[in-house]
Amino acid sequence: MVRSTVIVRASDALPLAASVDDEQTEQALQEHKQQSKLIFRRITPNSEPRCSIESGQYTLHYLISDGVVFLVIADKSYPRKLAFSYLDELSKEFANTYGPRVETVRKPYAFIGFDTFMSKTARLYRDTRTATASSGLDRLNDDLQDVTRIMTKNMEELLWRGDSLDRMSHLSTSLRSESEKYRKAARNINFNAMLRQYAPLGAICLIIIILLYWRFG
Repeated sequence: MVRSTVIVRASDALPLAASVDDEQTEQALQEHKQQSKLIFRRITPNSEPRCSIESGQYTLHYLISDGVVFLVIADKSYPRKLAFSYLDELSKEFANTYGPRVETVRKPYAFIGFDTFMSKTARLYRDTRTATASSGLDRLNDDLQDVTRIMTKNMEELLWRGDSLDRMSHLSTSLRSESEKYRKAARNINFNAMLRQYAPLGAICLIIIILLYWRFG
């Protein structure tokens, strides 16, 4: 069953539209909606355009199209083919309605009016039997026929990978900082060594100059 949907801009994860969920759904999906925010932050230009991320009794399916991320939270038992067919319909309608304006908006949920289309489409896809029996839904796009090609991940894996990347980033920053400290220390050591090597000679030359100045000045 389709539970909740959110649409964000891929470049900065700005929310563009979302389904209006009742209080019970909002409470039940609170953790998974937080996880969806993590997914949006992990999106990069090299991310898979279609991906399913399993998390407990739900699966978060997302589709990236024209710089926009469409994500639906659905029951784990809900067919992936239907989930991505649903997202595909949303992406096409959204592109036709708001496409040119996506990169210009600055306020979150600028296209909240898209909820009307989302709600209508979600009702068709909400139940598996209803979805497969609805007119037109049995003719899925060719690129959705083989769902095994869609990347599947686990939320724990994503969290671990993100945590590892954060640790690696912190470690890299620390190494750069330590490297800079070592370079400064090396320069100071070399300068002090040079002073110890040439200071006596410089002192002798200075004394000679003073004596010559005193004698012939």
